[in-house]
Order: sequence, then C-alpha cells, then structure tokens
Amino acid sequence: MKPIAKLIATTLLGLAATNVVAGELITVYKSPTCGCCSAWIKHLKANGFEVQAHDTSRMDQVKQSLGVRPQHASCHTAEVSGYVIEGHVPANDIRRLLQEKPAVAGLTVPGMPMGSPGMEGARKDPYQVLTFDGAGNSRVFADY
Repeated sequence: MKPIAKLIATTLLGLAATNVVAGELITVYKSPTCGCCSAWIKHLKANGFEVQAHDTSRMDQVKQSLGVRPQHASCHTAEVSGYVIEGHVPANDIRRLLQEKPAVAGLTVPGMPMGSPGMEGARKDPYQVLTFDGAGNSRVFADY
C-alpha cells in the first residue's frame, strides 16, 4: 500500500472507531447520593458518550431486572446498545465492546476498586473488567 493510501485508510478507521461512541446514549441507574457514580458519569461524558442518569433507591431491583448477579455487582448499573454495564468500567472498554459486539450480556467491574474511573484517589488497585452472560459466567475482558 502506498504511504498516502495507508495514511488515508488509518485515518478513516480512526474516524469509524470514534463514530461508534459519537451520540451513543448510555442510560445510568444510580443512588441519588453516590458521588463515585457521578464521577463515572463525568468520565463517560469526557470520553464522548451521551449520558442519561436516573436516580433510584431501588438499585437491587434494577440489577435483578437486567440480569446482574451479586458476584458481578457494583454501585451503579447502565445500559448501552443492548448491553449492561455494571460498575466502574472504563470508557475505552465500553467503546471496544460496542465495536466488537461479542455475544455477552455486558461488562462489569465488580466492587469499587480504587483507581478505576470514578474511584480515582491516592492509590490504584489492580482490577479486571469482565464480560458476563445470562447464566452468570464471566471472562476477563481487560486487566488494569
């Protein structure tokens, strides 16, 4: 491939990847008093997502209705393009999910690990982003 053609192809692929997020609506369900949930929403917006947030005191019901099992739970739950996003999942991993479209229910970062988006602080703990399915099975999607 000629250098100019390669540059054009690379640029177009980059634009296509960006367009996966442009205008993509994520609906977030969270406790009205949760500060880290609001910080995660800011992370999503800073990374090009459109966010619609709903405060609710019935998070257990939301999680159950969307198929989030206790071992995958965190503080907030979201929906985007038919996928469930549970907890402090980085925007880049959501973008990758939307590009690859794997046959899973969604992504989760169980618990609330320090250093994940929305949980920034003095320390950064290692954590994993997992895929999960309707049967409760999970696999590692990304390591941090």
